[in-house]
Amino acid sequence: MKFRVPVTVVLERGRALCFAVATSVLLLGSSCIPSLKQNPPREPNKTVAASFSGSQTTNADFAAAQSAAQKKWTEFFSDPDLHALIGVAIQRNQELNIRLQELVIAQSEVMSRQSEYMPRLGIGAKAGVEKVGKYTRFGVVDENNGISKHLQDYELGFIASWEVDIWKKLRNAAKAANLRYLASIEGRNFLITQLVAEVARSYYELLALDNQLEVLRHNVEIQTNALELMKLEKQAARVTQLAVQRFEAEVLKNQSRQFALEQRRIEAENRINFLLARPPQRVKRDPEKFKDPLASVADAGIPSQLLDNRPDVREAALRLEAAKLDVKSARANFFPSLRIDAELGYQSFNVKHLFTTPESILYNVAGGLTAPLLNRKAIKAQYNTANAIQLQAVFNYERTLLQAFTEVVNSLTTIGNLRKGYDLQAQQVEKLVGAIEISNILFQAARADYTEVLFTRRDSLEAQMELIETRNKQIQARVNVYQVLGGGWQ
Repeated sequence: MKFRVPVTVVLERGRALCFAVATSVLLLGSSCIPSLKQNPPREPNKTVAASFSGSQTTNADFAAAQSAAQKKWTEFFSDPDLHALIGVAIQRNQELNIRLQELVIAQSEVMSRQSEYMPRLGIGAKAGVEKVGKYTRFGVVDENNGISKHLQDYELGFIASWEVDIWKKLRNAAKAANLRYLASIEGRNFLITQLVAEVARSYYELLALDNQLEVLRHNVEIQTNALELMKLEKQAARVTQLAVQRFEAEVLKNQSRQFALEQRRIEAENRINFLLARPPQRVKRDPEKFKDPLASVADAGIPSQLLDNRPDVREAALRLEAAKLDVKSARANFFPSLRIDAELGYQSFNVKHLFTTPESILYNVAGGLTAPLLNRKAIKAQYNTANAIQLQAVFNYERTLLQAFTEVVNSLTTIGNLRKGYDLQAQQVEKLVGAIEISNILFQAARADYTEVLFTRRDSLEAQMELIETRNKQIQARVNVYQVLGGGWQ
């Protein structure tokens, strides 16, 4: 006796069986996700102080309404020669151009990741010939039906495949790639900030060396005249040969000092030329610009604004978000994946019948649900690695934020302390210049020894050189504030 089961019953049982298998596979995959208790993920600590309380800047430093970081470098720096140098550096600097190619690479990675969760469609053609054994089932059938021993096969059609992104594994990977691309942009912005600051620092150091050389040359000229005076005094028996030799030694010392400063100036020029990607040459500048009054530092803002101003902080935040998505994508590898394959075209054993419709039309659709079993150790390793990288991104973000805050505090305190030191050194120079005149008068009146004249001139020269150096440090501190606040890339 035979029993016939209705088709609807078979379909319903098939659906139920498929559902049961899919559920079992899903539960099997989800129940075997490894624990991360030994290296638990966490969120970064974004807490910063409410203000830069460690700084010693005055209210004048915070009088500007706009943060220094929001100013363009053309607004922050007023020297037109410096403007020209920075403009060339941004266009031609090799390291910046290398970073630009990294952006192209990151953008290509985004395109590659996005294409992975889209259906793939291709066109293919196939031609072949087949001969089966005579004493086989197919050989007997072909002989009884008069089919040629050498059976040809021609096929032309479209082939499609699609991995259905059920768990957002592919989409999360694409989003992570896009975040890393955005992080690369912020990295390039941070490099621009550093480049602008480095060109400005080297430029002002060059101006400082110009002014120091001018002061040194002027003092050598004065000391040379004093040496001639000492020689005349020796002829008049008012001083000994010892005085002449000590003055002569002082002149020789400062003359040799000029060559050391000249070498430093050449190196500063070439450092600028290297940043501008050009061979060694003279840098156009006006040394008198070094003496221009310093504008007050613009408002540094509140620490939380570092999140908006510093490109490196934003880069670290974007890379952290990308790492989080990588963990989700790695976790999805434990779940089953659904893949759909399809083919549509023409197939025939005779080329003249290849495009006969509908007889030669070929189509098929198949779907498969697969879950990993034997390669789970590799997936677990990838999952643990993604989690460790995410924790690295957390620590890197916290370190970057702390470093940004510390750099701002250090730069602001430097400005305040250098201002006080410069004022005192300016008074020192003024006193020593007056002391030179007094020592000359007392020496001519035989009321002061030649050593007092010598030491007074020496102290005056050193004070003038130190005053220029302090002035340079003041300007460098303003540049540093601009850099640590994240300015220059806008």
